[in-house]
Amino acid sequence: MAEADSARAQLFERAKARIAGLNRHFIGGQWIAQDGEPIAVINPADEQIIGQIAAGAAQEVDLAVRAARAAFDRPDWQAMPAARREQLLLRLADLIEADADEIAAIETLDNGMPFAHARGAVGGAVSAIRYHAGWVRRLGGETVPMSVPGNWHGYTTRDPLGVAALIVPWNAPFAITCSKLSAALAAGCTVVLKPAELAPLTGLRLAQLVEEAGFPAGTVNVVTGLGTQAGAALVAHPGVDKISFTGSTATGQGILRESIADLKRVSLELGGKSAVLVFADADLEKAVPGVAMGIFGNSGQVCAAGSRLFVADAIFDRFMTALADFAAKLRLGPGWQEGVAMGPLISQRQRERVLGYVEAGKREGASLLTGGSAPAGQGYFVEPTIFVGARADMTIVREEIFGPVLSVMRFSDEDFETLARSANDSVYGLSAYVWTRDLATAHSMAKKLRAGSVKVNGAGMEFALPFGGFRQSGLGREHGRMGVEAFTETKAVMIGY
Repeated sequence: MAEADSARAQLFERAKARIAGLNRHFIGGQWIAQDGEPIAVINPADEQIIGQIAAGAAQEVDLAVRAARAAFDRPDWQAMPAARREQLLLRLADLIEADADEIAAIETLDNGMPFAHARGAVGGAVSAIRYHAGWVRRLGGETVPMSVPGNWHGYTTRDPLGVAALIVPWNAPFAITCSKLSAALAAGCTVVLKPAELAPLTGLRLAQLVEEAGFPAGTVNVVTGLGTQAGAALVAHPGVDKISFTGSTATGQGILRESIADLKRVSLELGGKSAVLVFADADLEKAVPGVAMGIFGNSGQVCAAGSRLFVADAIFDRFMTALADFAAKLRLGPGWQEGVAMGPLISQRQRERVLGYVEAGKREGASLLTGGSAPAGQGYFVEPTIFVGARADMTIVREEIFGPVLSVMRFSDEDFETLARSANDSVYGLSAYVWTRDLATAHSMAKKLRAGSVKVNGAGMEFALPFGGFRQSGLGREHGRMGVEAFTETKAVMIGY
């Protein structure tokens, strides 16, 4: 045990040493320092400054977009054989895999997530890159039979859109960045990445590995800074052809409005208030931890978190007793400590926001079953919190909290139509979860639920399946073939002969 603790301590010391050098923009293949006041990066588990990043704005964004455009237009990228681009992506995946522990440690220090969670996320990032690399040589068009008079050959191609702006959130920064980046590069785009200022460090570490992998200068650029400055400048820049954004619905709506001026192509993966349906025949040994970690994993800071729980009357008391017991046993603490299941929220502001929702739940009449407080001491922690007796009109049921707060309702029969209406009663539609042993129930509910993805008897991310939402949960899809095609434009060609 002492040897393992020592190895972990050494790993996090190496991560801290690496962080010290992650303080510049990466533009046109060069690491560029910036004058002016930097942005402090805070470890949310102990509220200490662990690094500083450059505060980029319109000037740095313009340099990065111009570098990406120049790289896109150069023959070494435009005419690069597909097999070579695939090799570059696979090389990047190999480099990340070799450095996975240190990257995960940086993520833990920067974002607060438990190390085991961060390590799994890095593994998922590697999987996403390798998956997207497989599309490089398979992303094509089709031949189309022609009906116009004469002799014609008709076909379509998938052409890269050009310069893609990737704006990523702070809740799972490395995994989301790698997924977006590899899809854009697989399609043949060049990239300007804007990491979230609250958790930017693994995005900068990724740029170092992109450089080491041998991507041509300017194909990947990283500008750090505030969303209101660097992010806004990137969205407004006329040299950007595509925006891929993951974050809040309000910010996504602003991006969509800004894109109207020049009709940029936009993909938005936004908020969620996902329903979880637990039927009487569910396997409770799997459902209890599955439901719990579906809302308490990553401290509830997950767009697809199952935050609205519907439980069948027949098992309600038994299920809720087991769920509350599971939640009470979850260990909160700094992510670098062994055995920690829940880390902090990302910031003091986010903690205050979540606790405000807890107070709203109490005020509106929901009953607090467990949690609801912030532990004393350093770090932005909030206990896993469960409300029972929730109603559809309550704030905690209607609005995305983005924290470890679960609202529970019960259903008295298995009238699928009524239950589906309750589950679909939301402005969001990102994910939904069903727990049942009955295939007919599973397929029936999967058809009725208005969500971009429905998962039965589990959770997780499969990169071969598209991911995105209905309604205010966003536009477009990531992952799968659709995720790569989102960075392309279809061209139709007719040749008379």
